[in-house]
Amino acid sequence: MEERKKSHIELAFESQTPAQGLDHRFSYEPALSGHPQEKTDPFIFLGKKFSVPLWVSSMTGGTSLARTINTNLAHACREFGFGMGLGSCRILLEDRSRLPDFDMRDLIGDDNAFFANLGIAQIEEAVTHNRTEKIHELVKRLRADGLIIHINPLQEWVQPEGDRLKHPPVETISKFLEKTSYDVIVKEVGQGMGKESLRALLDLPLAAIEFAAFGGTNFTMLELMRREPLEQKTYEPFSHIGVDAVTMVNYVNEIVGEQGNVKCSQLIISGGIHSYLDGYYLIGKSKLPAIYGQASAFLRFARESYDTLHSFIEGQIEGLQMARAYLRIKDQ
Repeated sequence: MEERKKSHIELAFESQTPAQGLDHRFSYEPALSGHPQEKTDPFIFLGKKFSVPLWVSSMTGGTSLARTINTNLAHACREFGFGMGLGSCRILLEDRSRLPDFDMRDLIGDDNAFFANLGIAQIEEAVTHNRTEKIHELVKRLRADGLIIHINPLQEWVQPEGDRLKHPPVETISKFLEKTSYDVIVKEVGQGMGKESLRALLDLPLAAIEFAAFGGTNFTMLELMRREPLEQKTYEPFSHIGVDAVTMVNYVNEIVGEQGNVKCSQLIISGGIHSYLDGYYLIGKSKLPAIYGQASAFLRFARESYDTLHSFIEGQIEGLQMARAYLRIKDQ
């Protein structure tokens, strides 16, 4: 105890908290709860049981590191009880030999949500040429619960090898839904979506909408970095376009308030989620059932040892438990 008190004295001057650093999103209520217990209350999302409101947001696929990353993430999902979306599975449409890099069903288990992922360009091509069966076969081979479709027109436009979309994505997705019976999630890739895009998607029978909002990994900016300097300067303004997660939650809440029932009634809030407090705040504000997703945070640790990833996730869950015990969201 003497050593502990001595360290308190030595650190007291270094642990000042200036008022401008205060997080105004929460009311801190230290008198209303004991410390949280380890037990969590499971809930159903995407038709599967979740123990914590976390989601592994889709990251890059088709690389030599994909198997290591996906293996570590699938293992974590099973151990802690949450779901994951694979990175782009486009390579599997062309090269089935890469299936083991993505085939994580045995590792993640049947009880946890597991989704394949393709871009809107691949969906448009399949719908236009009546080749959707090839996509259905891919989902079946992976034993996935469904498919994530990422809408990425700005990324495709600035990508040197990018595809060109001939039709509005919402029309393509609507036609695709008529040809499939499994769950479909729609997401952006780092710039989020405005109110009218969200309104159109909420009117479709989707399993969920994932935000991939502005403020996290931005794939338009990523592709810009692969262009020549003059091209970077030309398209750079587009890297500043987008909608953040707080605004998107507010948009969805407004739409639900205006329309009442919507056909898509679940959200994965991602993009700029830098800590468990961001996630706790945003899912608490949402009028629709929601979990929160992270991509780069998981990727950073999934490339290393599983023990490192395990420690990171344990910290996230403990932080969420403390937030639930002692923090109240101010502007719900």
